[in-house]
Amino acid sequence: MSARVGQDEIRSVLLLANMAKEGVAELVPEIEAWLEERCRKVTTVTDVAEFLQDPAQVDQGLDLVVVLGGDGTLLGAVRAFADDPVPMVGINFGRIGFLASTPVSQWKGTLEAVFAGQNPSLLERRMRLEAEWERKGKTQRAIALNEVVLQRSSHQGMLTVSLFVGEDWVTDYRADGLILATPSGSTGYSLSAGGPILAPFLSALVVSPICSQGLSNRPIVLHPDREVALQVIDSKGVTTLAVDGHEYHAIAQGARILVRRHPEPYPLYAMPGLDPYRRLRSRLGWSGSPSPSSDT
Repeated sequence: MSARVGQDEIRSVLLLANMAKEGVAELVPEIEAWLEERCRKVTTVTDVAEFLQDPAQVDQGLDLVVVLGGDGTLLGAVRAFADDPVPMVGINFGRIGFLASTPVSQWKGTLEAVFAGQNPSLLERRMRLEAEWERKGKTQRAIALNEVVLQRSSHQGMLTVSLFVGEDWVTDYRADGLILATPSGSTGYSLSAGGPILAPFLSALVVSPICSQGLSNRPIVLHPDREVALQVIDSKGVTTLAVDGHEYHAIAQGARILVRRHPEPYPLYAMPGLDPYRRLRSRLGWSGSPSPSSDT
């Protein structure tokens, strides 16, 4: 884990603001001023797309990244710091906010708690995945916080993909694709494909088929320390490996993709008092009890 996690002082902060989100431009000056009163250096980036293309434009030595946007913006920022994780807090201007967990109205309370450093439970160490495969004689690698997805294009038939856990063959899927998700990703694409919800502090891997032809194929949960392999047995078009919805790689027929737990989780700060179950209730609209019947 990065030495920056758990340090006593936050000195250098990156404020990454997605100006395409309504309300972000109005809040940037206020958060900038608040941060400048508490740390030595504040760097503000308002062109998120340009930054994600070249994260090195920001000086190294950051202690904290504050993201103004939604889960997509935060995922992009996590990807930018994939090799050298910087603790991150997301202020949610999006629709859901599982990762960017702090509502706009609560930004000051969350940042005060982060700077006070008195509540270590605010820091969630999120499991990541590392995918590896060969292409044109070279080893390719990608890191995901949410999921890696092996998927067909919209202009071809179903894929046939073999799943192996360690040396054990599990089954062949004939489907539109296959999702391998972390606990963080279990509330994303995997959930829409019928996968289970995992608590974010778990270490586990969910495999969920996308529109499988075999009706008995169901999502399965695997131990995170077993290496998983996906082999493309049959593909009649362009097969793509999508990484967190931000990174896409063409995969050849016959290719074998190895997926394992990344040795270093990513540190994300949550809003104080927002336990994972409250987060599920608020984000997914769980009422907690049936509505009274109008028939009685």
